[in-house]
Amino acid sequence: MTTPQAAAHTYREPMTRHARPRSGWWHLRWGDVGRAVLAVLGAALGLQIASWLVPEFDIKGPGRTIAAAIAIAVVGAVLRPLLVRLAVLVGWVGAVLLGLFGQGIVVWLVAWDFSGEQHNPPFLAAFAASWVVSAVSTAFVWVATAGTDDAVTASLLRRGRRARPPDLTDPDVPGVVFIQADGVPYPVLEWGVRAGTLPTLSRWIRSGSHRMAEWRPKLPATTPASQMGILHGTIEGIPAFRWVDRPTGKVFVANKPADAAVIEAQHTDGRGLLVDDGVSVSNLFTGDAPTAYATMSAVHRTRETKHARVALSTFLARPEGLARSMSRTVSEVARERFQAARATRRDVRPRVERGWGFAGERAAVSGVLRDLNTTLVADSMLQGRRVIYVDYVDYDAVAHHAGLMQPESLAALEGIDAVIAQLEQVATVSPRRYHFVVLSDHGQSQGEVFASRYGEDLAALVRRLTDSDVAAEEENAEATGALNSMIASTSGTDTVLGRALGRASDRISAGRLESSPPDGTAPAPVPAEEDGADRCLVFGSGNLGLVYVAGEKSRLTLDDLTAHFPALVPGLVAHPGVGFVVVDTADHGPVVLGPGGEHRVREGVVVGEDPLAGFGPEAPAFVLRAATMAEAPDIYVNSLVDDLGEVAAFEGLVGCHGGLGGWQDRAMIMWPVALPAPPRPMVVGADALHRVLVGWLEHLGHRRDLTAAEPARPVPDASRPRA
Repeated sequence: MTTPQAAAHTYREPMTRHARPRSGWWHLRWGDVGRAVLAVLGAALGLQIASWLVPEFDIKGPGRTIAAAIAIAVVGAVLRPLLVRLAVLVGWVGAVLLGLFGQGIVVWLVAWDFSGEQHNPPFLAAFAASWVVSAVSTAFVWVATAGTDDAVTASLLRRGRRARPPDLTDPDVPGVVFIQADGVPYPVLEWGVRAGTLPTLSRWIRSGSHRMAEWRPKLPATTPASQMGILHGTIEGIPAFRWVDRPTGKVFVANKPADAAVIEAQHTDGRGLLVDDGVSVSNLFTGDAPTAYATMSAVHRTRETKHARVALSTFLARPEGLARSMSRTVSEVARERFQAARATRRDVRPRVERGWGFAGERAAVSGVLRDLNTTLVADSMLQGRRVIYVDYVDYDAVAHHAGLMQPESLAALEGIDAVIAQLEQVATVSPRRYHFVVLSDHGQSQGEVFASRYGEDLAALVRRLTDSDVAAEEENAEATGALNSMIASTSGTDTVLGRALGRASDRISAGRLESSPPDGTAPAPVPAEEDGADRCLVFGSGNLGLVYVAGEKSRLTLDDLTAHFPALVPGLVAHPGVGFVVVDTADHGPVVLGPGGEHRVREGVVVGEDPLAGFGPEAPAFVLRAATMAEAPDIYVNSLVDDLGEVAAFEGLVGCHGGLGGWQDRAMIMWPVALPAPPRPMVVGADALHRVLVGWLEHLGHRRDLTAAEPARPVPDASRPRA
């Protein structure tokens, strides 16, 4: 039985405007006094140390040092709102610059002797001193307040307690916060809960307030398809992370802002998961949310852009916020370089090269991006928004490069658990009570990279078998896309810096392919639009490969492929790193080919050895659905799954997802017991999960004001191939 204490985070009485204690800036608390005293003492200590260390900077005497520290606090409190407003006007890069130099300006003004009797410090000296002051003050406060709330959480809680509660028309209707822990397989969650290394989630399960279960995403097990299914209720028309739109010849890339907007427009029916007063934070798609922050398909929304800039600017304008982000970034880079070197020294297998680029990516997603997402979610909760959906990519990004169960990957997951604890605390001061649902969009599988195992990547293999030019894109860009969505969403078009960042975003997400000439010379970037006939396009999506013959307006059959490239399909089928190949046929529809037999999935007929035998009982239905989409490639190539249950990614990743084999189709969900349990034995498909989540919202009283339901979206007939 669930105790009231265990379920307090879901059954707390809503604090409405009238029931909640009213407080304003004049309401002083002992905690505020204590923080102010600690801040002044830390600043004073920092000023004294800066006087010893920084040339041409000197605060003479302890009395003047204390006075200067108090002045820094006062001047900072006055200037900080002005700096935030200015940062909003000049864009988020301006916010960073003002965060860097703003404290220096404050220290410079405080140290200036307006009487002219003493030598005034140059600004560079004051700027250097401000970093000493910030570092010492942050360390001092951290040591003095060890065991209390995290600085970001404490700041959010103070803001929530002081803010005037919003006027909600439905304060008794509970809200829902959907937290997507990207790429977490169910077995990893289960082990973390059992071991107690995820203390928040483990507490929920052990107290009986929540339940957890496995759900199964269909092929392809990748974020674009799963998020489209979860948020909009359909997974049709998305065969992988990248694909070719045959009528136009365009290559769609799901984490390119313009493409994401088109993809969502093609799939939404206007009644997505977040349509009822929802907020989308750091996702690929909006789910029809009225408000979307750092969401790839909605980076053009200027109102949300400005609000995101306010949140980021407010965070960075505070010395402890900037210092915390900078220290976490530096420490995360150092930690990554050490762990990468240790993996090499120990000869950890499987392993990929982890350079400085990934170190910066990991630091960003685990630092500033995580804090910004948490701030935006908390801000939406404090506004009393009905439903919020946020995607944390920390675990997914690290596990891609390190592996599913390596310490650095599990540490990233523990960081998400800590964020959930922070949001749980924010819920105690929110004007609406909130339920928390934690889920992943897919799992991950692990294994040695295909190119490392066999000495050539999929593009080189196709080039060798066809003796033709091949344009390829096999680089994973999911975490890069998350960073790009933050850059694009917070840049805007109303400032010079914003427009410059917009151009940078365009360069990050530019959809260009790498051409691999048949003579083996160095590849050169080639736009997809320039591809000619009898030229192959090869995309890697985890351990799922997509091969298109360029310039074709419809999917080629096996006979067509044999006429173009006689050795291609037999060579792929016979390769030891390929588990199965899917092609279309004139007589039997989609057929799965393996070295010892074939599976005619439309007819349910197996000839010889079943090539899908090692990929789970749902594999035939998953393949049939994916292979009958109009967007399906001419050839699907799925890697092997070996005796360890490991696969071979066609991208340079240890942990991967996109195809079949391993844990990539073993996603997880954790929900409060106050909501109806999902259907047994398991939810299959992100579209089915969407219906469960919508049912929960309706159970809580959401979505009652929506217009009458439109006609159901037509579902393609899986019994016949599509053009």
